[in-house]
Amino acid sequence: MNKVTTKTKGLVIAALLFFTYKGMAQFDYMFTQYMFNEMFINPAYAGSKEAMSATLLHRQQWVNFPGRPITTSFSLHGPLMNNKMGLGLSVLNERIGVLNHNLVYLSYAYRVKTGEKSTLAFGLMGGLHNQVNKFNELKVNNDGSTDPQFSNSASTIAPNFGAGIYFSNKTFYTGISVPRMVDDKVKFATNGAVALSTKIDPNNFHYYFTIGNLFTLNKDLKLKTQGMINAVQNAPLQYNVNANFLIKELVWAGASYRNDSAISAILGMQINSQFLVSYAFDYTLNSIQKYSQGSHEIVLNYLFSYKGKKVITPRYF
Repeated sequence: MNKVTTKTKGLVIAALLFFTYKGMAQFDYMFTQYMFNEMFINPAYAGSKEAMSATLLHRQQWVNFPGRPITTSFSLHGPLMNNKMGLGLSVLNERIGVLNHNLVYLSYAYRVKTGEKSTLAFGLMGGLHNQVNKFNELKVNNDGSTDPQFSNSASTIAPNFGAGIYFSNKTFYTGISVPRMVDDKVKFATNGAVALSTKIDPNNFHYYFTIGNLFTLNKDLKLKTQGMINAVQNAPLQYNVNANFLIKELVWAGASYRNDSAISAILGMQINSQFLVSYAFDYTLNSIQKYSQGSHEIVLNYLFSYKGKKVITPRYF
């Protein structure tokens, strides 16, 4: 039979650790700077800014760990019909060893003014989830036999959808959502065959609750606090809290904590009212840190101004 090499074992262990770390077979992607990827969490976020917004995020998790997760996402969204609606596009690619995940989602939000500066939005999202399992790229020590589990490169594709509600004004927001309602599981047989199982099971829904507020401490200093809770039946509650100071409308500096998982340092530069660059470093609080050098995440966000319309104030959420 085939014997898997040490490097291959690292790739397989990385994938297993990551799925265990997330706690569910259904894919829910992890970001430290989740506030820049709200549409992956809540489709009602689409169109929440005064102009079209584009965000590129790249995450290198557990640096120096073989087969570590590497995630890249891009989102684009903006308001329509005088801010009565919002449309968005989300694209994501994640590699974990020889496993490759891809998501493409469209989001729609219907926005209702609840006050002069506040809005309540209802959102829907739908798209496709693709998983490619490149087991044929694994390097093995072959003793002459053939193991079908390491000889194929299977690909599966499944639809998914979600829904959410989002309330916001100039300094406060909160939302609740279920971003992925279809539980899609890939099963591998000993003969190398791959089967895809899809079902809507409310017991496996991931419920996200987010909240944030901006405090003006003085003319040169603001404090932005945010929190996210992820709840699913029969699993421990997960939460993420962070606080960032905005100094002279130019520099963001703060920290984040993910329960029993990681602490993070965040540093960003508000180049102008439209362009933001932000970086986060995660220090893992479990045994994985012994084998890695932390995680790195960088975000680029750009808020477009329409012709004839000037973006006067920066968007804090």
